[in-house]
Amino acid sequence: MPINVSKELPASDALKQEKIFVMDEDRAKTQDIRPLNILILNLMPEKERTELQLLRLLGNTPLQVNINFLRTATHKPTHVSPHHLENFYTTFYEAKNRRFDGLIITGAPIEHLAFEDVAYWDELTEIMDWAAANVTSTLHICWGAQAGLYYHYGVEKYDLPEKYFGIYEHQIFDQTIKLVRGFDDIFHAPHSRYTSVSREGIEANPNLKLLSVSEHGAPFMVMSNDAKNIMVTGHMEYDATTLAEEFERDHNKGVETNMPENYFPNDDADAQPPHRWRSHSHLLFSNWLNYYVYQETPFEWD
Repeated sequence: MPINVSKELPASDALKQEKIFVMDEDRAKTQDIRPLNILILNLMPEKERTELQLLRLLGNTPLQVNINFLRTATHKPTHVSPHHLENFYTTFYEAKNRRFDGLIITGAPIEHLAFEDVAYWDELTEIMDWAAANVTSTLHICWGAQAGLYYHYGVEKYDLPEKYFGIYEHQIFDQTIKLVRGFDDIFHAPHSRYTSVSREGIEANPNLKLLSVSEHGAPFMVMSNDAKNIMVTGHMEYDATTLAEEFERDHNKGVETNMPENYFPNDDADAQPPHRWRSHSHLLFSNWLNYYVYQETPFEWD
């Protein structure tokens, strides 16, 4: 939460110059508190696992958050029970007459397809168009980030020579950006993908700001200038064992996948991998909720 000080306090100006978020007492007195309404479009096949991962991060803030899960109507998931979908998910048709403070669009294991060949692409673009007017800020994750960059800003994705798979170091370009408030100069994050997005296309777009890249120079965090769209190309929400489970799953399917890089201690697949990105995952989600949702959303949408 922001610090609340008198606007007459001499330190107030210095804090603002350092980009520290300060709320003066006059503004604080006018604020009423209401729960945030967050919509999650869960495109991952193992929906219950993704639900837990995201809720763990969204629940670690002082804010009250109401969660609504959204599923596609044009594609029937096969890795979750119909009972679970019926009881805990809604469709866009049922949700589109409401407004939400935040939207999360998850990844999806469909990178091999052109965007227009995805079964629910038309529905997804309708949701993204709707969000522009009915959501304060949208957080796009992995394939969801690639889809958002492509649809909103024309940034293309491209195939990688092999799966980008492991835990990598990342750097921040501008520590004063509120989304990365509290991040270390170098931090770790998981990746699991076969495609990447054009860094040149991002840097050439006047509507986008590249916030962070991996140790290989690949775009990691990107934000639109109006903060309506935030794209994260990795999986900060992943548990410590998620990459190990993906590695085992690939091999059980006969898919040739290299061992995740910088992940298992001494590259021993039987060893417990450390969770080296937990604190930054919590920072990312709490900063998004606080600075780009809570502080920006109207108390009454109408």
